[in-house]
Amino acid sequence: QVQLVESGGGLVQPGGSLRLSCAASGSVFSTNRMGWYRQAPGKQREVVAVMWTGGKATYADSVKGRFTISRDNAENTVYLQMNSLKPEDTAVYYCNYFALGQFNVWGQGTQVTVSS
Repeated sequence: QVQLVESGGGLVQPGGSLRLSCAASGSVFSTNRMGWYRQAPGKQREVVAVMWTGGKATYADSVKGRFTISRDNAENTVYLQMNSLKPEDTAVYYCNYFALGQFNVWGQGTQVTVSS
């Protein structure tokens, strides 16, 4: 079993920045993909950014150039630096862990609100 613990999130003004962190523990495979999804009220959950242990990253078009995903493989931790935040970035952000041969694992979610 893999467990995820998220931190970060909160309320920020438009144009501001936030950093999310997510640490995985338990039976973490050496090759895995970790990242972030988000779900706004009344909308489906969507990918924000994900990164494999080898460093390959994928971003949603809506966050390219503003968000940066990074990870510390030794600590099984993934980070999401969010800059130039917009009101439309408001959502619950969920950490995700995926590895071949394991179940898809979700964090509990953290609220990000961008408002003046």
